[in-house]
Amino acid sequence: MSDQPHSVDPAAQPALRRSLGVLDGIAIAASSTAATTSIGIGLGVTAGVVGLHLPAIMLLAFLPVLGIAGAYSRLNKVEPNAGNGYVWVGRSLTPWLGFMVGWVNIVAVVAFLAYTTAVTGSALLQLAGDAGLHRVGGLALDPGSTAQTTAVGILVLVAVTLTAVTGIRAAARLQAGLLVFEYVVLLGFCGYGIVTGPHDFSLSWFDPFAIPSATALAQGLLLSVFCYWGFESAFSVNEEVRDPRDASRAGITTLCTMLGLFLLGSIAFQRVLSEEELAGHGAEGLAFFGERLASQPWAALPLIALMFSAVASLQAGVIPTARAMFAMSRDRTLGPVWSKVSPRYGTPAAGTVLIGVLAALVAALALIIPRLADMIMATVSAVGIVVALSYALTAVAAAVRFRSLLREDWREGIRAVVFPALSAAALLGLGGYLGWSFYTSADHFEVSADNGWFLLSTPLAMIASGFVAAAWAKWVRRSPYFRTGKGTDADAPRLLATSR
Repeated sequence: MSDQPHSVDPAAQPALRRSLGVLDGIAIAASSTAATTSIGIGLGVTAGVVGLHLPAIMLLAFLPVLGIAGAYSRLNKVEPNAGNGYVWVGRSLTPWLGFMVGWVNIVAVVAFLAYTTAVTGSALLQLAGDAGLHRVGGLALDPGSTAQTTAVGILVLVAVTLTAVTGIRAAARLQAGLLVFEYVVLLGFCGYGIVTGPHDFSLSWFDPFAIPSATALAQGLLLSVFCYWGFESAFSVNEEVRDPRDASRAGITTLCTMLGLFLLGSIAFQRVLSEEELAGHGAEGLAFFGERLASQPWAALPLIALMFSAVASLQAGVIPTARAMFAMSRDRTLGPVWSKVSPRYGTPAAGTVLIGVLAALVAALALIIPRLADMIMATVSAVGIVVALSYALTAVAAAVRFRSLLREDWREGIRAVVFPALSAAALLGLGGYLGWSFYTSADHFEVSADNGWFLLSTPLAMIASGFVAAAWAKWVRRSPYFRTGKGTDADAPRLLATSR
């Protein structure tokens, strides 16, 4: 079977402009992963589950995600495609599962963008209050106002969307600038906290067997895996890097950088804050951490870094989603508007704008439709199931595609087949556990962001809608994506040769 993507004649496909290097890919992937946000919000929440064992859980969660990253990297070597998992799963397993992978990721990211829009607006209004700006005209600024935070967040979303439209290189440079500031603040405060923290360092922090229970271990792993979500954005721009291998380098580098930052942050937090303080401040963990180490105005720096991280993650959400829809439109599984490339900027401009508009519209409608707000929160809460499923299917696709390496070279076979397969099994197990915990946490269905049956119904509805949309693409749009059969492991010998 040909190595060419299985949609249409490559010569007839719209092409994206190749202008990115490794550092640009790292900037995009790191912004999507949003380490500052994960440290500032996620560590406190995770500590409420696993106690003072944050370094252990972050290390343990890294292992299956590393296996997934290896699968992405190998698949990218033989078939760089902006659709990544959508294309790779479609070729190696079945187009139905491939389409579902692409679809649920799009729905999850749009909901996440709508949620992050309000978070970004809240951070900006908090900073304005810290700077002494409490009124604009006759309006009193209130970080607790959903209407105000959403309105400010939508303005930021519009700005970052326009930046993404005018060129992927410009967007990557903006994200790189924001990342530099974030990481300088993180390294400075975390380093200072490790040196001066009042709580003694303990090797038990790195012992996963000291975590209180198996349930706490599983819940902590799910939260930690979610912190690594976004590294694959480097592979969403693999048709815009000058060398496709740069996407793999960017993805793996980003993932390893995230591990280092998460370990640094978790050790620093546990040196400075007690277990009660960590769990008690949860989503405000980074701001509280900064206040314990410095007085104003220096204590505001972590909040500024958190705001920069939210802004960057907004743009980083728009960029890979537009590329995924570009790839799906190119296969005629979605409408033609998503694959239009701007002759001036060389980006899927129309699709990028539509993604931003769609996310802004969902965020705005949530103000007047309370149940929509619950739906957004449920999607964000349950996105772990979708992420686990998407990652696992991509890893299985890699194991199937490169299975001949088990016969050709057992060492490469372990790396290309066994490790991804084990990672997929681990993530499917974690996703299944999360689904079961949702199911057993309630005895009735209620449209509420804390009702387990409602939380479980959200990812199930996303998956079901994906199969409905796939049926439309197959029998109404008559997309060639569904007419080319499965993939093959014929590329494995070429991969083996190029990896030596």
